Amino acid sequence: MIVRGSVMVLRQTLVRLRFLLWDQRVGNPEPAVEVDGLIRRFGSFTAVDGVSFAVETGELFGFLGPNGAGKTTTISILCTLLRPTAGTARVAGCDVVKQQGLVRSRIGLVFQETTLDDYLTGSENLRFHAVLYGVPPREVRDRAQPLLEMVGLASRADHQVRFYSGGMKRRLEIARGLLHAPRVLFLDEPTIGLDPQTRVHIWEYVDTLRQRELTTMFLTTHYMDEAERCDRIAIIDGGKIVAIDTPAALKASVGTDIVTLLTNDDAAARAQVRRVFGIDGDLTPEGLRLDVRDGEAFVPRVFEHLTVGVQNVNVRRPSLDDVFLKYTGRGIRDADQDAVAQSKARMGAMARRG
Repeated sequence: MIVRGSVMVLRQTLVRLRFLLWDQRVGNPEPAVEVDGLIRRFGSFTAVDGVSFAVETGELFGFLGPNGAGKTTTISILCTLLRPTAGTARVAGCDVVKQQGLVRSRIGLVFQETTLDDYLTGSENLRFHAVLYGVPPREVRDRAQPLLEMVGLASRADHQVRFYSGGMKRRLEIARGLLHAPRVLFLDEPTIGLDPQTRVHIWEYVDTLRQRELTTMFLTTHYMDEAERCDRIAIIDGGKIVAIDTPAALKASVGTDIVTLLTNDDAAARAQVRRVFGIDGDLTPEGLRLDVRDGEAFVPRVFEHLTVGVQNVNVRRPSLDDVFLKYTGRGIRDADQDAVAQSKARMGAMARRG
């Protein structure tokens, strides 16, 4: 066990040295992903509308947005699965249009939908992937075994994938995406459709991999708790990036606390708060929502002036939900519903034209 652990440490050190030497050859390491003015149209519909951003080497970078926001289309362009209508993009130092082969050799990709062969074993799926990426046969086992151990599948490596749970398949896909030591690993909604407990376990494995590897990770998600894990987040809506920063900075940009008052008459309470404090509140199913500075100090003051009974009061700091609401004017769940409605409308229009 000591010898085995020493070999794993040595292998990880060699990987790090390889990346450090590469960085020294090019001087200051360039961003892992560079996007400038990216546009992608499908007929008259613009799915990605002038997107620009950069992802630094080693970052966990998140694309946060509802279904239909342009997340997957952007990922598809960066992974050379789609060509941009306009704009430029470079991944791992290579142009996604002019150097597609090099881009593909330097990235890993975990799709929304599973792409494993159910009738191959876990090990066989990894070996097949290694052949596609030109990994020397003598290196396949040395690369695959530590990854299988890290994602907790070493004991199931010789079982057919059709007997794996959804969470096990997702973990195998993450291991497969890292097998050829990619510079950038794209995770497109990696936990979609999984139960909350399995999602937590997936992220435990991802965190472990981040500690052991130098791989840059590019995540798309519409789960706020996953976005919180990122070093930086780009909020994308309607094909445009509306905000980009660290989770903490984005929440600080909201600038206020959220006070929610459930009263005997929320409409009357809203009118009284507007008259006394000059604050326009929002009526929600949870009660009257007020955006104020220093919510804890505000609550005693509002109690002095309200003439309606208060059943419940809640004070909290801004969340990423509040950030999304600030920059898009709607909640992410509302945006999801809008995207579904727009998709149905486009499909109906296409059917009528056909």
